[in-house]
Amino acid sequence: MTDPAKPTLLVVDGHSLAYRAFYALPVDNFSTKDGQHTNGIYGFLSMFVNLVKAEQPTHLAVAFDTSRHSFRTDQYPEYKANRSESPAEFKGQIPLLQEALAAMNVPVLTKEGVEADDILATLATQGAAEGFDVLVCSGDRDTIQLVTDDVTLLYPSVQGVSQLKRYTPDAVVEKYGLPPANYPDIAALVGETSDNLPGVPKVGEKTAVKWLTQWGTLDALLENADKITGVVGGNLREHLDDVRRNRSLNALVRDVELDAAPTDLAVQPIDAQAVRDIFARLEFRTLLPRVFEAMGDGDDPGHAEPSVTAPVAAELDADALAAWIAERTATGDEELALTLTVEGGSPARVGVATADAAVEATWSEAVAEALRPWLESDAPKVLTDAKPQVKALRRAGIRLSGLSFDPILAGWLLRPSFPDKTLGNLVERYLDEKLPEADPTQLVPETEGATPGQLSWYALRVTDEIREEMPGSVASVLSDIELPTLDTLADMELAGVAISHDKLAAFSAELGARADDVAQRAYAEIGREVNLGSPKQLQEVLFEQLELPKTRKTKTGYSTDAAVLADLQESNPHPFLDLLLQHREATKLRQIIESLDASIGAEGRTHTTYLQTGSQTGRLSSTDPNLQNIPIRNEESHRIRAAFEVGEGYETLLTADYSQIEMRIMAHLSGDEGLIEAFNTGEDLHRFVGARVFGVEPADVTPAMRTKVKAMSYGLVYGLSAFGLSKQLRIDQSEAKQLMTEYFARFGAVRDYLRESVAQARVDGYTETIFGRRRPFPDLTSPNRVLRENAERAALNAPIQGSAADIMKIALFHIHDQLVRDELRSRVLLQIHDELVVEVAPGEWDAVEQIVRERMGDAADLTVPLDVQIGRGANWDVAGH
Repeated sequence: MTDPAKPTLLVVDGHSLAYRAFYALPVDNFSTKDGQHTNGIYGFLSMFVNLVKAEQPTHLAVAFDTSRHSFRTDQYPEYKANRSESPAEFKGQIPLLQEALAAMNVPVLTKEGVEADDILATLATQGAAEGFDVLVCSGDRDTIQLVTDDVTLLYPSVQGVSQLKRYTPDAVVEKYGLPPANYPDIAALVGETSDNLPGVPKVGEKTAVKWLTQWGTLDALLENADKITGVVGGNLREHLDDVRRNRSLNALVRDVELDAAPTDLAVQPIDAQAVRDIFARLEFRTLLPRVFEAMGDGDDPGHAEPSVTAPVAAELDADALAAWIAERTATGDEELALTLTVEGGSPARVGVATADAAVEATWSEAVAEALRPWLESDAPKVLTDAKPQVKALRRAGIRLSGLSFDPILAGWLLRPSFPDKTLGNLVERYLDEKLPEADPTQLVPETEGATPGQLSWYALRVTDEIREEMPGSVASVLSDIELPTLDTLADMELAGVAISHDKLAAFSAELGARADDVAQRAYAEIGREVNLGSPKQLQEVLFEQLELPKTRKTKTGYSTDAAVLADLQESNPHPFLDLLLQHREATKLRQIIESLDASIGAEGRTHTTYLQTGSQTGRLSSTDPNLQNIPIRNEESHRIRAAFEVGEGYETLLTADYSQIEMRIMAHLSGDEGLIEAFNTGEDLHRFVGARVFGVEPADVTPAMRTKVKAMSYGLVYGLSAFGLSKQLRIDQSEAKQLMTEYFARFGAVRDYLRESVAQARVDGYTETIFGRRRPFPDLTSPNRVLRENAERAALNAPIQGSAADIMKIALFHIHDQLVRDELRSRVLLQIHDELVVEVAPGEWDAVEQIVRERMGDAADLTVPLDVQIGRGANWDVAGH
């Protein structure tokens, strides 16, 4: 144990511990929505805060390697040359870990030309000399040599980084039979496989310890090598140079010139908001309280004391509640917050609040009628996660109006990459407080949760804070796009869509039979039955029995995911592989169909839930069931879409979508005269572009030429490289590069726009759509190349895809609102894959078609027209176009 009277210096080997954490935790369980793997970061930080809490160091630092090059590789180029490239999933984690440590005010030390162990050795030596108790935490056994009465090594166990073995001088002698200073001598004789340092053949630790005990020192042993008998003696004499080289390389440097001395490493208070921000990016919510507990400075234990206390919500009857609201809205501009608790889809309790008071009531017919005038008025109202509450009111016969703010939507617009999911999250972020919440795991909760009136009070306070932070353009996106869209989605979800159980069941049975047939044929190819869904069994079949080239290495073997196997089938076709992919496709489709079938209600309709905050670009997604995963433009998609039918009492379905909307937005944003001319003259875009790129007349553009320029045009929007284009079109990379050169030579404004948009985003820190929707890209300035290039590709696409999402939403709620205003029975049912589906009532087709064309056509004022395609039919497939 350390001496409590002395200061304690804790120095940690960052790379060593992060790498061990990476392999200790399953990589698939730790990744952000952006796809950044975080298991190494999480494991390291989890160990680190436990270590700090347990040891209570007064001084602290984490050391990292800068690269694989050091003075040791200069002396011996083969040093560590046996180490494979770091796994792709590990790349990018070290810079993020260092960013998290910086937020925690933990010094991060690096030095070109030396290794992290040398930094640890220097600090340990200096610290011991200056009167510190020193703790060295490392997974590198070379650090055993640092152990003294003043220096203790904390070494990870084989279970990972959660358990640390404490090496004192006595513990080292017990383990190895010699003092710590002699450990490098043992290692020099035995060798270090991990460092690619071969030792003396047939000499293990026992032999090395016996020799060193007999001769006292390594130098004495080597001087008397001719006296060692037997085969091992001969081996020693043949490898004397290897032993000397090993001993030279495994000696840690103890006098590295560093920017900080031990006394400069005093533990500092963490930057609370910076920690919250980086942990939000990493999506480490459960780890955050542990960091504050272990490293908080007392002044900021994670949450500030509330400046005000939530009011006790008065329980009122219907008339008193209506009178209370009327008194506070008499001027017409008082914004109140409203919270409805919903049970079984209907209102159960209602709470209303101002900045200094809250009231609430149990929902009843009397309360509904008393509140109806206010609820249906344009008086401004704040609702958190408003859509379920809007739907509950509509089931109760009330159409809410005046929705002025939804903190969940607003918070997502500000931070689309890591949106806050609940009011509790928002209270924590913006108020730095803890929302009172009952523990759902306790039958009798020890803590009462906030009541509906108090939730409204918190929502109003959060709203004030978010508005302070929200730029005007983003506020306009909320008020002019997202809130009207929310109102429309509520009606769409309540309406649902009619789906034929019989059609789905028949197709499911066909797919089941197809999967069984394909499985039997696959078994015949390999002469036995296996579980086609088991990665382990497939690895054995593919890479051992069939001896196919091994795919990307994973923790459990080699990858067998669909994309990897599709590439393998293309490069090394095999009948079994082809059948396996067919089986997967049939099984996946059947799962989609069964999910749809299970969602059909008693009235023959399914009611999906649209997620406004489900993407970073603004595109809608859906769940329960997920309608966005229905395949498009293949035979199976036709069969599934045919099951979506016009409902009873309606005449037909209308489908509508935009033609080439992303390319039209590209033309508008880039101002490219060629693209604008193509759209304004009504020519086929890809034929027009193909003619210019290939230098032929439009009539002479072949289907192959058209396919190439189409892939090029859309690929540019997604940051497609020459390599990616060559892979997609199955052409040589040189041809793909030439195609891109020719394209940009004729459409230079497109190239200039794409370059300038990323450059501007690097300055601003975000991209912006035509309507002002922002998407932050902090990684555009990351020192990590992988993170930076991923951000650059996403930044190319964000303004275009985001503008397309905005235009579709604007068209959606404009159509919905006009159908309501014109008192038509027809209604919008679905928005899937940028396509709208409308259920048309008898006699209303002409009016509905005109509304759809006009509202979609004028949803945005671009330099090129928005072309709308309309289809009609008894089911979604027939209505398609």
